[in-house]
Amino acid sequence: MNKFAGYTLIALLSIGNAMANTFDDRRNDWRIGAMTYHIFLDRFAPSANLDAKKHLYAAPRSLRPWSENPKKEGPSDQSVFWTHELSFWGGDLNSLSSKLDYIDDLGMDVVYLNPIVKAMSNHKYDAIDFYQIAPEYGTFDDLKALTTELHKKDMRLVLDGVFNHVGYYSDWFQDALKNKNSKYRDWFYFDDTKQNGYVGWWGVKTLPEFNWHNPEVIETIATNPDSVVKHYFKYGIDGWRLDVATELGFEHLRTITTAAHEAKSDSLVIGEVWSYPKDWTEALDAVMNYPLRQLMFNFVEGKLDGRLLGEQIATMVADSGIEPILRSWIVLDNHDTQRLKTEYPTPTDNKLLQILQMTLPGAPLIYYGVELGMVGGHDPGSRGPMRWDLLNDENPDLTWFKKLISIRNERPALKVGNYLPLASSMSLAFMRVTDKVSETTIVVVNNSDKTVEETLLIRDPRIMSGDTFTDLLSGDKYPSQSAVLPITIAPKSALILAPEMWPEHVERTGHSAYKHID
Repeated sequence: MNKFAGYTLIALLSIGNAMANTFDDRRNDWRIGAMTYHIFLDRFAPSANLDAKKHLYAAPRSLRPWSENPKKEGPSDQSVFWTHELSFWGGDLNSLSSKLDYIDDLGMDVVYLNPIVKAMSNHKYDAIDFYQIAPEYGTFDDLKALTTELHKKDMRLVLDGVFNHVGYYSDWFQDALKNKNSKYRDWFYFDDTKQNGYVGWWGVKTLPEFNWHNPEVIETIATNPDSVVKHYFKYGIDGWRLDVATELGFEHLRTITTAAHEAKSDSLVIGEVWSYPKDWTEALDAVMNYPLRQLMFNFVEGKLDGRLLGEQIATMVADSGIEPILRSWIVLDNHDTQRLKTEYPTPTDNKLLQILQMTLPGAPLIYYGVELGMVGGHDPGSRGPMRWDLLNDENPDLTWFKKLISIRNERPALKVGNYLPLASSMSLAFMRVTDKVSETTIVVVNNSDKTVEETLLIRDPRIMSGDTFTDLLSGDKYPSQSAVLPITIAPKSALILAPEMWPEHVERTGHSAYKHID
């Protein structure tokens, strides 16, 4: 071997080792590709101790029966809120803890909760006191018990951090509102020329905005040893989802992310970002990937060509970084939107979106009850009580959901793999690849109303000529030849293809063309 060939071999081995280390790091990062279950705590599981806490729902609040669905109601006569914002169903931290086996059996890695701090409303985005848990939800002991049980099941807990604004009934704000000499006066933006006499988030009276130019606000929320951000890690939480993150700006988000990592080095700080993720992924660990959501919706509706979608996703990954995108939540629905089955009631559209959610790079965010086929319109319709009556083995939505989860768990590339777009005539086609050829997965989605034939070039040099790919959804076989894979895909359907690697041949003869390929 001449020295140049030797150098080339050493270089290739170094690249291979670096590749393996990259994917090992991803496999060891709980945040990457994590299946995340989103819970609106008041509505998830009925409290076992409801009678003992009924006094917590006294007027102007109201306690509703679990069988009732929320509906929009007018302004409350006794508060600054709308009546439906003060309607409760009674779920709490302990009732959630009683359902952890269910969440674990679904295949979830992370539980994400809407705010749990003391607040007047049911949604808790109007904090009264960041250092208290809402009494109707429980105590810090209950939170610690929850995180302990989650960790025993190798799951994590992410809380909702609402740090752009506070609630109207906050002691900080009330003191500042009533006293112009209050030490908290400069924590907010008071201006008699503005609606309400101060700046509220989108002008909402109940949500006065913090002045993040005030160092005391930064210290209290983020940087002090017992700041709000750091305080909750003492009780075992694993991260924060930041509400309206973009309104805090890059600098302040970096400050919050740094503070969280000081408290827990592998914590997740993920932002509600409706903008393009580039640069936000440098200030945060990840984003809620709303641009990807909109692209998926446009694609399923036939407004976006599959080839262009594949290129756009590749560009997003290149601009934002593959690891941050792999940590980012792929959102189809949540408490701020219509439920998926209401937004897209046609079964084929619904299924295509869920296939995309499970196979594109990112961490699927599952809104509680989606797996059971729950429906609901915009707030408050999407925040209905969990339909435990739909939980049975005959539920087709649950059967489908578990099948997708099973496929995702069988294919580690769908969790930690790189994303490679594949050239196609009209379908969305892409590969997910890791350092292991056996994990290579090809996904093809036909959003049209007609059958499509594609001839795909397999962009993985480790795939041997003549290998057959199996569709994990249907079991159909697709033989390849010399890295070329012809397929036929039915209208409004998808293929999730895995290489077979000739298991029967290997078993019969002992020979494998992959013997020197990992």
